[in-house]
Amino acid sequence: MDSPSNRSHHLDDLLTPEQASKMLMVTEGTLAVWRSTGRYELKYVKVGRWVRYRYGDLLDFLNRRTLTQVS
Repeated sequence: MDSPSNRSHHLDDLLTPEQASKMLMVTEGTLAVWRSTGRYELKYVKVGRWVRYRYGDLLDFLNRRTLTQVS
């Protein structure tokens, strides 16, 4: 299975929790906690027990957390 780091993605591509956790550098368990508590505004797709993350939503999440140090 391809990982986010070794192939290019389209914004609407759906990534598994494993792929999303690698991209965000957190554990799958952390993603599960974020989903259940709503701690962060990270969108995901859920159908039954199936959970996926849109690549574009992960990029948006990272962009919202990108800070610039101001002197």
